[in-house]
Amino acid sequence: MMPALALIATLAIAVAAGSTVQQAPDRSAAPKPEAAPEFKPPQIQKRQLSNGLPVWIGERHKVPVVHVSIVVRSGSGADPAQKFGVASLTSRMLDEGAGNRDALEIADAIDYLGASLSTSCSFDASFIDLHVPVARLSDALGLMADVALRPTFPDNELQRVREETLTSLIQAQDDPEQLVRFAFPRLVFGPQHRYGTLSVGTAASIKGFSPDDLKQFHAKHYVPGNSVIIVAGDTTPDAVLPMLEKTFGAWKGAAPPPGATGEAPQLKSRQLYLIDKPGAAQSQIRIGWIGVPRSTPDFFALRVLNTILGGAFTSRLNTNLREQHGYAYGASSAFDMRAAAGPFFAAAGVQTDKTSESLQEFFKELGNIRQPIPADELDKAKNYLALSFPRSFETTADVAGSLAQLFVYGLRDDYYATFARRVLEVTAEDVQRAAQRHIQPDKFAVLVIGDRKTIEGKINALNLGPMKVMTTGDVMK
Repeated sequence: MMPALALIATLAIAVAAGSTVQQAPDRSAAPKPEAAPEFKPPQIQKRQLSNGLPVWIGERHKVPVVHVSIVVRSGSGADPAQKFGVASLTSRMLDEGAGNRDALEIADAIDYLGASLSTSCSFDASFIDLHVPVARLSDALGLMADVALRPTFPDNELQRVREETLTSLIQAQDDPEQLVRFAFPRLVFGPQHRYGTLSVGTAASIKGFSPDDLKQFHAKHYVPGNSVIIVAGDTTPDAVLPMLEKTFGAWKGAAPPPGATGEAPQLKSRQLYLIDKPGAAQSQIRIGWIGVPRSTPDFFALRVLNTILGGAFTSRLNTNLREQHGYAYGASSAFDMRAAAGPFFAAAGVQTDKTSESLQEFFKELGNIRQPIPADELDKAKNYLALSFPRSFETTADVAGSLAQLFVYGLRDDYYATFARRVLEVTAEDVQRAAQRHIQPDKFAVLVIGDRKTIEGKINALNLGPMKVMTTGDVMK
């Protein structure tokens, strides 16, 4: 169970293995390898239960623990119109009562086993994750099955979770760092497109949900035809399959008809937006437009491009705004790749009195990335991606999460085995071609949240484009 404000922040930032959002690396450059580094990801052993439910197993015998993930290929992108947030709320409510236990009894039973159980939801999938000592796996799977298959969605717990989420939405309106995450998608995708509203939904939609709404979403999407069980850790197919058959073999249900998030119209010209936060010590800046889906053929070129631009500590944006000028604690960029095209954005929280100067530096770097990349900078970015990639498999939870990406996005089984080679094959021409196509600053939306009295005049003096002054209510409806 995750606090609502933390959930909002978590859902707002796409941090998935298939995305270009990256953690800050060490400052030092990676050595240049002669060829793709030798790396063998865990072998996927694919099985299925008697009901057709696929089971993917990745053995890791270093520590006597097992991580089990139930991955449902439906997330917030499957929310019905006028019910934005139902997938997220359904996921949050799964462990608030299931089988014959209430929320506290579920938590106590999990603690007694020395295990952890969590639920989460992205735009493309919903997840139930169990981490447990291998000796307690059989008992823990029974609890997991209750949560996944037999949630009760008790009204009293729904009321509590609803109030927590509504309170967090109110708090977000006063926190520019949270507000920008709500506002930017709304400006880029619009209020009618699912990606224009965060996974948690809006205050109006959350207030309208009943237990029946959650039960209907669960019954339609949480079915074996739409799911996979991933097992990573100190077990074998022979040991774990009988346990899974016992707990999940009677689960029934075919996959729902494939839905379509739909394409939002791409931006055609630059537009500036300003939300006033009087007295704000920082201005929150977010610049971008509609990016690309996970299936883009430019995936590897964009991974390299974004590492250079804003996806690493030594990226151009962070070096410029943080190291050279001291305008911001950090600056970054990301392609949030989803089943449909998610947003691309560059972002930073900057000193209020350096807002206009920061915007100039942002557009300088967004323009320069479209130019040919120097060979040493290109090699550094590729080597960083290739050599740091094995960290994605450090723990059993990492292994399960990585395999989940294969399932959710329909990636090839050899995707991880060939990742480093495909990164190192990216050329300067590939990066420039991708940049010309996907980085077009003259068409970007520019959002600034800060002290209007202090920053508006200097921003207008930059002549970046027309400015529209908005309120928090305009982007939180």
